[in-house]
Amino acid sequence: MNQSGGLSRRAFIATTVAVGGGLALAVWIRRGMREAPISTGDAALAPDAWVRFSTDGWLTVMVARSEMGQGVSTALPMLVAEEMDAEWERVHFEFAPANSAYYNPAMGLQVTGGSTSVRGAWLPLRQAGATARAMLLTAAAAEMAVPVGELNTESGVVLHAPTGARRSYASLAAAAGRLPVPRDVPLKDPPTFRLIGQSTKRLDTRDKVTGRAVFGIDAGPSDALVAVVARCRVFGGTLVSFDAVAARSVPGVRDVVTIGSGVAVVADGYWAATRGRAALKIQWDEGPAASQTNESIEARLRELAEESGVGALRVGDAESALAVGGAVVEAEYSLPYLAHLCMEPMNCTADVRGDQVTVWAPTQFQAAPRLMAGGGARGVAAAVAGVPIEDVEIITTFLGGGFGRRSEQDFVREACEVSKAVSRPVKVIYSREDDLQHDFYRPVSFHRIRAALDVAGRPTAWRHHVVSPSIIRRFIPAAVPDFLAHLAGPMKGGIDPSAVEGIVDLPYDIGNITVTYSQADLGVPVGYWRSVGHSSNAFVVESFVDELAAAAGLDPVAFRAGLLGRHPRHARVLAAVAEAAGWWEPQPEGRARGVALHESFGSIVAQVAEVSVESGKVRVHHVHCAIDCGVVVNPDIVVAQMQGGIGFGLSAALGEEIRIEGGRVAQSNYHDYPILRMAEMPSVSVVLVPSGDAPGGVGEPGTPPIAPAVTNALFALTGQRIRRLPIRLS
Repeated sequence: MNQSGGLSRRAFIATTVAVGGGLALAVWIRRGMREAPISTGDAALAPDAWVRFSTDGWLTVMVARSEMGQGVSTALPMLVAEEMDAEWERVHFEFAPANSAYYNPAMGLQVTGGSTSVRGAWLPLRQAGATARAMLLTAAAAEMAVPVGELNTESGVVLHAPTGARRSYASLAAAAGRLPVPRDVPLKDPPTFRLIGQSTKRLDTRDKVTGRAVFGIDAGPSDALVAVVARCRVFGGTLVSFDAVAARSVPGVRDVVTIGSGVAVVADGYWAATRGRAALKIQWDEGPAASQTNESIEARLRELAEESGVGALRVGDAESALAVGGAVVEAEYSLPYLAHLCMEPMNCTADVRGDQVTVWAPTQFQAAPRLMAGGGARGVAAAVAGVPIEDVEIITTFLGGGFGRRSEQDFVREACEVSKAVSRPVKVIYSREDDLQHDFYRPVSFHRIRAALDVAGRPTAWRHHVVSPSIIRRFIPAAVPDFLAHLAGPMKGGIDPSAVEGIVDLPYDIGNITVTYSQADLGVPVGYWRSVGHSSNAFVVESFVDELAAAAGLDPVAFRAGLLGRHPRHARVLAAVAEAAGWWEPQPEGRARGVALHESFGSIVAQVAEVSVESGKVRVHHVHCAIDCGVVVNPDIVVAQMQGGIGFGLSAALGEEIRIEGGRVAQSNYHDYPILRMAEMPSVSVVLVPSGDAPGGVGEPGTPPIAPAVTNALFALTGQRIRRLPIRLS
């Protein structure tokens, strides 16, 4: 926690208050910021913001990251329970409130993204568990009148080996809660872990299976009205006028109000609201973007590709190496805008009344420091309501998918604006069409690459120009160059790091590399999409590496392995997937394999896809996946995330593409924006490569390698090189 935020665990413990024999803490993380105390309920032992231990023996872990299926509501409690030696069968969790105590130490915000949940919690939550255990040991020593050093713990019990005496944690909780919170408690050595590394059952499974789990669309007061919003279909369009007479006559419609994004129809239920919206007569000023199309966007990308761009990386002298002669390979790659299409459409419930605001939100981004105006759901709600952020309560629910989409605040802002206008709690619901046509899309991108090979077939130069919109420019448009220079270290000149990630850090031994970037301002809203720039750049890099292997006349695995001398972890992962896939064994007639290797979010993933073409359609039969994600907290969760990431990336590779016509999204639903169906999902085998390194991410790293693994297999099978997604066979 301290490495990113500059704060010790103790820095945010401002005061302790004894309550009824237990301990309650008021917690702050930023000096000078008035923050409401974090409630500890009836917990007897609560040494920090995360641990709540009761006299009935139940441990509640406050989960400060959003649960969208990736397993954080299990993995994070495992970290606490491991160090505390808690009884796993008596562990549960609660979603943490929006509070600066719960900022993600990897980002300095209360946000879930970048596959940072376990990485950011690895030390703080283990420290929380170790601190609670130390307090229980101290309480037991006092009760037994023995030295603390003679005591040990196991699964919810303190043991005194010399006498055989035992004390349950539950019996010690009240006494432990009255003790001072110790500093700098030592953590376990990894060889002594009993939970970390085990495939424990997920804590959220039962509630999801039984329907008790509360998602955003389920949440909020029973008397909340429902609103749907009419928004201009053309990006950047504005409202001119509207006639709501017919809409107001629809049974169940309560009100029609204007908000920042358009016109909201408020009703007793969703059906009445949608019928009311359909009855609106609206005039829009569609603005200059109304003439934009896929073709005009691609033409602009190619125009920018002719410019020199801004330097993102320069190692050696790629231009001179390319000019020397020898075999030169060059290619252009294109990737489309992509939608998120979470299974639970965007929604939010808000109750804005006077100086108190409550928001029920399936959000990835709860809160941000005060200096980030309007940052996070809490900041947006405060700005709309005109109240201090301390007067805003954010209740985080389960998320029916996130993928970066729920880090946006449009649905939160709309709910707060409508609630404020009608002075009632209101649930804003997006239809599937709303969700698809008013998204923040994965950026389109265009890549031009040239590389040179020596007589032995080894690459001597790599020249890569990237053209794409910037995601981060949306948030800090005036400060992009200076901010990014600080954020990305050596990358200067306003380069969005996500646009070049996975390119500027190639693992391959190439002596001369130049990477340049041109920012394309195209008017289509862009945002973070699962694995962000890696999802595009891994396809380009690993496809082009395969092209180099073919030009050199070398096997794709052997070619890569020969370039990984300085990256032994990558080499081990590549070897593991090749062995698992039986790479050197022949394939049945009509099938072929392709390989890809990519590092993202602190983890290294290699995949081998086995494909065929049936009646002109690509069929992926099996994917072998190997991952080195450092210390594995829960193997089942890692395997599940590799499977899910592969399905997500494969869906995009095979069929997903946002088309822009007349400045708007042409598609409307799954019938014309197809996603992967269950029958199309390949079987997936996952190898966890043993590692003693610190934990890496797992929610996103499984996505980037699958597209190039599939297209490289198609080249091996058909001889056709795929340089544009989604895949279209000629």
